[in-house]
Amino acid sequence: MTGKVGLIGTGLMGLPMAQRLIAQEIPLVAYNRTPEKLEPLRSAGAEIADTVAEFVQKSETIITILTNGDAIEETLLSDSVKTLLINRTVIQMGTIAPSESRKIQESIRQAGGDYLEAPVLGSIPEVKAGKLQVMVGATPEQFQQWQPLLQHFGKPMHIGEVGAASALKLALNQLIGSLTTAFALSLSFLQAQGGDVDTFMQILRESALYAPTFDKKLQRMLDHNYANPNFPTKHLLKDMNLFLQEAAASGLRADNLEGVRQILETACATELADEDYSALVEAVRGELDK
Repeated sequence: MTGKVGLIGTGLMGLPMAQRLIAQEIPLVAYNRTPEKLEPLRSAGAEIADTVAEFVQKSETIITILTNGDAIEETLLSDSVKTLLINRTVIQMGTIAPSESRKIQESIRQAGGDYLEAPVLGSIPEVKAGKLQVMVGATPEQFQQWQPLLQHFGKPMHIGEVGAASALKLALNQLIGSLTTAFALSLSFLQAQGGDVDTFMQILRESALYAPTFDKKLQRMLDHNYANPNFPTKHLLKDMNLFLQEAAASGLRADNLEGVRQILETACATELADEDYSALVEAVRGELDK
């Protein structure tokens, strides 16, 4: 790898990922549509671009950690910027639909650039520790070429061609929503019936039904404390919508997720949209309908 790495999208995940690259002494150019979010990176020594065009021109390799596929289209694939992508490699690391990823790949290739996807599983603590699970959708040759860069974030795994890693990431995020909603419902039902939470958790932990995420979210739900999120409720809703869209296109039945989506929509209609996704328990309890 030669030249500067550019990172566009310095939100909850993008900022610590950029900081990790700086800590590894990798020359970094950063851009965000909200300039205030770039100040920590400016202070850390990153070069800050004022426009997307300037960002692309100064970057040989571009990492995108944007909210969704539309944000990529509006920035890197706008008419004024797309022509600048010639001889650039774009590594898409956010959560988007596999169909979107393949469409973006086609547009970037037509512009003379190269593209691969590398969505990650994990959150801010894993970013800081360099222990993200990095799922790579690329050719074997691309994977070998970019593995040294991606290793700064965690353990890269070659999943398959472009689209394969995005599909796997959505499958995993569907489980986040479904498992958390199911746990919130059982917990809330038990509390409504006057049951003992400690006994419930003791039996659950010793059963095949247990998932570690239950304990990670238990105290937040008990305390009604959803501040300082690693993954906001609104982002989980976005991913659920993407999953349902792609599942329908594949002819799959996902009726159960319609209820999960409605619960997330109820939570996101309040100030809980920007809070930790465990806040969905408030919608399960019916507290937001009062």
